[in-house]
Amino acid sequence: MKKLTLIFACCLLIVGCKSESEKNMELAKELEEESFMNGDSEDADSTETEDIQIEPISHATAVINWGETTIYLDPTGGADAFEGMDEPDLVLITDIHGDHMDAETLRDLNLQNTRIIVPQAVKDQLPDDLNADFVIMNNGETIEEQDFSIEAIPMYNLREEAKQYHEKGRGNGYVLEKDGKRLYIAGDTEDIPEMRNLENIDIALVPMNLPYTMPVDAAAEGVLEFAPKQVYPYHFRGQDGKADVERFKELVNEGNKDIEVVLAEWYPNE
Repeated sequence: MKKLTLIFACCLLIVGCKSESEKNMELAKELEEESFMNGDSEDADSTETEDIQIEPISHATAVINWGETTIYLDPTGGADAFEGMDEPDLVLITDIHGDHMDAETLRDLNLQNTRIIVPQAVKDQLPDDLNADFVIMNNGETIEEQDFSIEAIPMYNLREEAKQYHEKGRGNGYVLEKDGKRLYIAGDTEDIPEMRNLENIDIALVPMNLPYTMPVDAAAEGVLEFAPKQVYPYHFRGQDGKADVERFKELVNEGNKDIEVVLAEWYPNE
């Protein structure tokens, strides 16, 4: 009889433990689902932009690795500047100035399998004998290229004293979109309405240098208006040295602590 009682007690203990374990598993599952619905998932945050990697080269020049696609932005500095980088699938050129458009660098790079996206003004100034696959885009146009949607965004100056540098319609900023992720490359611009009205931008590259683009406070105000998830200040060396990107970060985070400001090394040799 004692043996039967002991066996019965053990069975109750096992059932009780199993029931408690199942309750704990159900509770954990509910908490996980609630966290996901609230956007609190650590994994969701950490992978938000991990498919898009920005590799600064110098000033306005960068390599963007987006999944399996490699994009060169405003390539300058010769082929040596891109040593160790994958060859580009796409090249984006924003404007005609030498810190964005460099025919000799384009000659040096292996661009046999590369589409080069440019505004008309850039194409007009490149040498006729530069044998490459160009796609001309004007402000407001959108194309589909290698699984990307690419929109040409205006870039221009607003301040009267700066309008000589970048007139509206000549250069392009770009918004690239793929798999629901959106990257904005501002080019040489001020905080224009076309920037402020952007929506759902995951990563933005925004300039701030005087007298050519805009001051730090205007850049911060523009960024706060369209609120990207992540922003890189770039193109921040001007006539009187470099802009105060630390101040830019302070201004942005004072206005919106959810915007991540990435201070990358754009001037490695200075």
